[in-house]
Amino acid sequence: MAYQSIDVRKLTPTIGAEIFGVDLSTPLGNQQFDEVHQALMDNLVIFFRDQQMSIEQHKEFGQRFGRLHVHPNAPIGLPEHREILVIKADETSKRVAGEEWHSDVSCDAEPPMGSILHLTEVPPDGGGDTLFANMYRAFETLSEPMRKMLTGLTAIHDSAKAHGYRAKATDRADLAFPSTEHPIVRTHPETGRQALYVSRGFTSRIPQLRKHESDALLDMLYRHIETPELQCRFKWRPNSVAFWDNRATQHHAMFDYFPHRRYGHRVTICGDKPFYRG
Repeated sequence: MAYQSIDVRKLTPTIGAEIFGVDLSTPLGNQQFDEVHQALMDNLVIFFRDQQMSIEQHKEFGQRFGRLHVHPNAPIGLPEHREILVIKADETSKRVAGEEWHSDVSCDAEPPMGSILHLTEVPPDGGGDTLFANMYRAFETLSEPMRKMLTGLTAIHDSAKAHGYRAKATDRADLAFPSTEHPIVRTHPETGRQALYVSRGFTSRIPQLRKHESDALLDMLYRHIETPELQCRFKWRPNSVAFWDNRATQHHAMFDYFPHRRYGHRVTICGDKPFYRG
């Protein structure tokens, strides 16, 4: 589309764009909101630089797109803002969330539609990039026989696989580790396009197949999803924002900056139950 209130500059032809001319600390007007939404649909992940947002302003921006999600088992870093997921790493970190390719909280019965991450502190010497991959293209670049075989199959998305390290946590009374079955080929509820919907981070098995068949097929799909030509790579600076569509992307957080510090806040927007419609 021809954007009038924002400037959209693609990162790659396949996925990703930087958005200019927007101040996320102030409410978006209707036209600007519509154009930001369309930029997300067109590019799957969009990025904003030099954004000074308070926690309340961050939440208000997310709420323009839907009800905010509360993670089922992540630490509640800000008890007065349960919708805020604190993203942090420092000299004590042995791991960070998101080191495997995944779509956020796909183990939920109604997985999130999108996530908005605002980083205020980044490693001083680089590192900590986030990679994003286009799941429309991941499906479209499979052979026709493979696309036909996958259509109609389902997969189990299991929080215990992704969040097993939290199994003995005692910082929350409401810990939950959902496991849900979703179609492997998912129809995007807004664009109508088909996207591949399995991930190394969450998917445990394909129930219609024998275990060795499921393991082999999933491993092939994971390696296909990780094809560099499907991806863009975002280099963070302080006060950068990334907004990605969880229904049509996966992402991978690089942890290549130990022992340096990285800090920010993420809000996640509730979505709906995945479905396939041919």
